[in-house]
Amino acid sequence: MLASARSRLIRITPQEAFAEAAAGAVLVDTRNAGQRAADGLIPGALIVERNHLEWRFDPEGDARLPEATGFDARVIVLCDEGYASSLAAVSLLDLGLVRATDVIGGFQAWRAAGLPVDT
Repeated sequence: MLASARSRLIRITPQEAFAEAAAGAVLVDTRNAGQRAADGLIPGALIVERNHLEWRFDPEGDARLPEATGFDARVIVLCDEGYASSLAAVSLLDLGLVRATDVIGGFQAWRAAGLPVDT
């Protein structure tokens, strides 16, 4: 299932995600509260836990977030290590967000790359 999901994505590195977020892409952290409390937060990342992702990013849904501006929005998902985020990003593709992707290695790779983290 994971391999199939990843075959549909153009996954990006933490450094690429950082640059895209700085240019206006929506970086979405789907880690649970315990993981965020233990490891910290990515400044500017939108917190949307995995079980809320699709209904919060459906541009036509009543519960959409303001960041769900349309089906062409660039949404970059990350989880803790880059596994669940691949499945989540494909779910967004299935919803119609054609530019959705995820971060290779997730939050752990982000932190290892020395990118900003608030503790």
